[in-house]
Amino acid sequence: MAHPVSPLAPTSYPDLPTIAGVRFATAEAGIKYKNRTDVLLMAFDAGTTVAGVVTRSKCSSAAVDWCKANLPGGVARGLVVNSGNANAFTGIKGQRSVELTADFAAKALGCAPSEIFLASTGVIGEPLDAGKFDGVLDTMATRLGAGSWMEPAKAIMTTDTFPKLNGATLEIDGVEVKINGIAKGSGMIAPDMATMLSFVVTDMPVAAPVLQALLARHVQTSFNAITVDSDTSTSDTLLVFATGAAALEPITSLDDPRAEVFGEALRDVLFDLAIQVVRDGEGATKQVSVHVEGATSDASAFRIAKAIADSPLVKTAIAGEDANWGRVVMAVGKAGEPADRDRLSIRFGDLLVAKDGERAGNYDEAATSAYMKGQELELTVSLGLGDGRATVYTCDLTHGYITINGDYRS
Repeated sequence: MAHPVSPLAPTSYPDLPTIAGVRFATAEAGIKYKNRTDVLLMAFDAGTTVAGVVTRSKCSSAAVDWCKANLPGGVARGLVVNSGNANAFTGIKGQRSVELTADFAAKALGCAPSEIFLASTGVIGEPLDAGKFDGVLDTMATRLGAGSWMEPAKAIMTTDTFPKLNGATLEIDGVEVKINGIAKGSGMIAPDMATMLSFVVTDMPVAAPVLQALLARHVQTSFNAITVDSDTSTSDTLLVFATGAAALEPITSLDDPRAEVFGEALRDVLFDLAIQVVRDGEGATKQVSVHVEGATSDASAFRIAKAIADSPLVKTAIAGEDANWGRVVMAVGKAGEPADRDRLSIRFGDLLVAKDGERAGNYDEAATSAYMKGQELELTVSLGLGDGRATVYTCDLTHGYITINGDYRS
């Protein structure tokens, strides 16, 4: 069932440029959805390096296990993504399914199965029939091209109400370098090492260990800093492919100053994609940034911000445009982190609502209620204990979330 497009959806989409060294095709395999693409095949030129982060869920999917086994090799020639079925909690059948899918893709692309990366998203617990890819991947391989990145973005959607894509172009040593990325995610979003699904491709030559280090660093303030519903998926997978097609010497060390320049551009792409996931949170009507400052450490600040952003009571108050800062106090108190009630201050936007453990003397209910009607909100908690700070990005929790998830499997 199609759901209404999020009111936070972008009004326009970027026209991402062609990246040398990668081609792709999409197809309808009828895995769950009818009359829409649900399979993506990407092919990479020889020499492409890969890095990735995947879910730390103890119930990870078969595709996640496949990627974890092959990421240490650091090379990639193909990517197969399907939507509609997560191939998670499917036992030996799931393992066999990924093996067959990789074999089909490897034969279609003329490479080793270990050079194929896989990702699946959708219903958990339903076996994925790899036979649906037999022939489909062969046909897709014959029509690989460097077309619009909108098509791959659409093919990996499940309950998403809009496709998610973003890119960056930068100049390194006088040579233009491109980074393109797509993502999907709407519910079951509280990433732990990655996001639901996201795939980024660059033509910058980067050694796999350097690419892995940059990805691990910048995922922390992008995908790992978002939450829709506090639930970490079995299928979280974020992969970055570097085709090396740009006419530059490879970055082989983090000490290379180009690593910092490239890493900052990668960070910007990851962050934009992560925010798009929040803005498409199931049933979302508001985007919320939760800032915590003055904590005993950055890690402590993050855990407190996450407790606030994950709280159903905070999120439903935001949905109802209720300036209920008492629920923020509750969330700080339950986080299990150092906090002093009598030093606590809270701001909604620029409006001080609580200070030194009680309602602010100049608290203005009307102004705060008016602020809550906006689509983009900021909540700031000052603990007054140290220099630790962190930000977590979330959305409100509406009746729409229940509507979408109450009948998702059926």
